[in-house]
Amino acid sequence: MSANGTHDVDRVVTVLREQVLALCAQASRAPVSVRVSAHDVAVEVAWAENGAPAAVPAPAEADVVAEDALVGNTFTLDAGTVGVFYRAPEPGAKPFTDVGETVKPGQQVAILEAMKLMIPVEAARGGRVVEVLVADGTPVEHGQPLFVLEPDA
Repeated sequence: MSANGTHDVDRVVTVLREQVLALCAQASRAPVSVRVSAHDVAVEVAWAENGAPAAVPAPAEADVVAEDALVGNTFTLDAGTVGVFYRAPEPGAKPFTDVGETVKPGQQVAILEAMKLMIPVEAARGGRVVEVLVADGTPVEHGQPLFVLEPDA
C-alpha cells in the first residue's frame, strides 16, 4: 500500500465494480448502462423505462443486434447490450467481418464483453458492410450503432 492509500482505493473500486456487475447479472432485466468511477467512488446504473425492459442476455445464446430504420439505402446494426466491442474472436485474429464483405442473417459479426461474458453479436438481416462505426476494444451502450450495411438486393 502506498502512503496515500491509492492501493486501497483501487482495491475498493475493483470490488465495488464486481459487486455492481454481479447485482446487475441477478436482476430480472439488464441495465442500459453501468458506470463505476475511481476516486470519490461513484456508481451509476441506468435501467430501461418500466414499459420497455431490456433483455438479459443468456451466455450461451447470441445477442442478435437490433436494426435501425433504413436511412437512404443503408441500415445500422446496433448493440443489443452494454459492453466492450470486439471485432475478432481474440487479439490479433482476423475480424468476423470487414468493410466490403457480405453478411448473412444470423452471422456473427462481433463480440460484446459484458459482465465478464463474451456475447456473440449476430446480424439481424443480411447485407454488405459499408462501414464499421466502433473501434475494437471500445465500450458501447445499448442501442449504439456498430455497423452500417447496404441491404441484400
